[in-house]
Amino acid sequence: MGGGGNKQVIRPPQRGIFPLDHFAQCKKPMEMYLQCLEEHKDVHHECRDLSREYLKCRMDNGLMSQENLDKMGFSNDTRVKGAREYDRSKEKEGFVAGKHISKPAKWWWQR
Repeated sequence: MGGGGNKQVIRPPQRGIFPLDHFAQCKKPMEMYLQCLEEHKDVHHECRDLSREYLKCRMDNGLMSQENLDKMGFSNDTRVKGAREYDRSKEKEGFVAGKHISKPAKWWWQR
């Protein structure tokens, strides 16, 4: 009557899944990163160093597996250079997406 067929297998989290920070070990770096995003209107590359510190804190506290941050896009050769925000100039001139299409398209089964 042992019924040992129903063993529960415990697996580590899948890559990319972060356990919750229940003890707020990385709350300060997270808040600094979120504040930076707010100040820079969600332009993430402006807050790159704070993002790196937040991920490093999570790794140091066992909230995610140890990874090489350079391979995660934080190396100097992957740094964003010369990016600028889209100025919506086409829309200001009256451009409307799809306006140039004059006839209704047929689905593949209608051709």
